[in-house]
Amino acid sequence: MSRRKRRAVFVLCLVLAAVFILLDHSPIRRKRQRQRQSGEQVKGHDFEKYHGKTFSVVNIVDGDTIDIDIPDGNYTHTRIRLWGIDTPETKHPKIGVMYFGPQATEFATKSALGKKVVVYLDEGNRTRGKFGRLLAYVKLPDGSVLNEVLVSEGFAYADLRFKHSFYNKYKQLEAVARSQKKGLWQKVTREQLPEWLQRKKPRLLQK
Repeated sequence: MSRRKRRAVFVLCLVLAAVFILLDHSPIRRKRQRQRQSGEQVKGHDFEKYHGKTFSVVNIVDGDTIDIDIPDGNYTHTRIRLWGIDTPETKHPKIGVMYFGPQATEFATKSALGKKVVVYLDEGNRTRGKFGRLLAYVKLPDGSVLNEVLVSEGFAYADLRFKHSFYNKYKQLEAVARSQKKGLWQKVTREQLPEWLQRKKPRLLQK
């Protein structure tokens, strides 16, 4: 290799090294590192604070969202979004009240309101949803899990949008409820399904 080529290779290596250093110290990379560290800190804090602990249910927002009696940041209670399920909306500003939404809320109210429940987070998964709500499984005093009961009794859909530890189990629970026409599956039409479910399973309920 000639001296000129060696010099060119040396200069190229220096340029590449400089680029890698700049990328490593770029604002975007630093921001992502901070976000990752912050997310890990939140997750660790949530597991220490909630996982396997017992709380009282003080409010039912709708079928898949409840409040428990422990402060969360500036809020006097912690709001939980039940992992792995989606019940019909009752308070969505754009969607309004969906078919079987009130029934799902009433069932969740009878099952959990005022009762002591045990909260479990999904190990290996995130602990917060996009609105800052705690994502959790909720065990009722009789040992059943509210998330599962809502699906198996036909008050909720297995949420196929997000992976979690019981993803396949909840799909199977929904399939059984659908085959037995439990709850909403007795009369629901395709147009009454959540939009995300219509997109995921376009042939669902079609003859």
